[in-house]
Amino acid sequence: MTKVLVVATSRKTRGGITAVLKLYEQSPMWQQYHCHWIGTHRDGGIVRKLWYLTTAFIQYCTLLPFFNIVHIHFSLRTSAKRKYPFFKLAKIFKKKTIIHLHCGSQIDEIWNDTYQKMFEQCDCGILLSESLKHKIEKRIGKSDKLTVIYNPCSIIKETNKQNKINYILFSGTLYEGKGYKDFICAFAKIASNHSGWNIVLAGNGEEEQARKLSKDLGIESQVKLLGWVNGEQKHQAFSEATAFCLPSYAEGFPMAVLDAWAYGLPVITTPVGGIPDVAIDGKNMLLFEPGDVDSLAKKLETIITDNNLRIKLSEESKKLAEGMFSLEAVTQQVRGVYDSLM
Repeated sequence: MTKVLVVATSRKTRGGITAVLKLYEQSPMWQQYHCHWIGTHRDGGIVRKLWYLTTAFIQYCTLLPFFNIVHIHFSLRTSAKRKYPFFKLAKIFKKKTIIHLHCGSQIDEIWNDTYQKMFEQCDCGILLSESLKHKIEKRIGKSDKLTVIYNPCSIIKETNKQNKINYILFSGTLYEGKGYKDFICAFAKIASNHSGWNIVLAGNGEEEQARKLSKDLGIESQVKLLGWVNGEQKHQAFSEATAFCLPSYAEGFPMAVLDAWAYGLPVITTPVGGIPDVAIDGKNMLLFEPGDVDSLAKKLETIITDNNLRIKLSEESKKLAEGMFSLEAVTQQVRGVYDSLM
């Protein structure tokens, strides 16, 4: 009987890794391999974080002898540093180890000895894009233990297409790396020509800066900030949106774009992370280079004025969500990794 111990951030923590694992939990795979999720990190102060990490490690030490595979999810340096003791103990107990890296092009800036050791010593490395795989292979050499498995799309209930409102949605933490300022500035260039349209930003972070920027550009009446959303509020935000935009500078494979595909939204985004693996500009999404505000403004203008294109891109989004990015398709790949290791 194959049993998988999953080491990752807490299910109570916001972010892409948590979202992915919550989807995995909904699949038959989770029960089939008796997966058990140990959360090593939770949002909060330093005392809370240390307590959470310590209790997680104690639980891990107790359970490790009874599991065959350790599947470790991590991203940036602090995350890798937290997970390394878990990884080393798994190797001491001669368990099969999978390291699942949830980051993108920034790997060149954050790479250190911890990443080097984990990728050299693991039994399998799961990556979110072909470009990230190539970057890792430059560090450790060509390896057949590296595989690309994309994040899955969300499972959603039916939406009412009649409830659409003329707004373009952004979803993600509000900080410069996500490009939310570019989104506001680009919309400001065309807002006066489309008074019946708004942009909506769903996410926490630099909310006051976003409000100030909108006011300074004279478009505060056409910009709505929702703060962090989940559950029914998130469902409503995506269900009512007419299109989606993520002007990010770096990603692994953005869960927000996957959510947009699941809701059949036309997507405007940047060719970062795993997006170039599947993106065809003008066919299944609209692309622009990170930081190119003028180009983004043109893409926003296009999505607002071309209803036929919106319909076409919406259909392509649903094809992606129901095909290679479906939960069934993605977890089938993960099951293949588990089986190959045993």
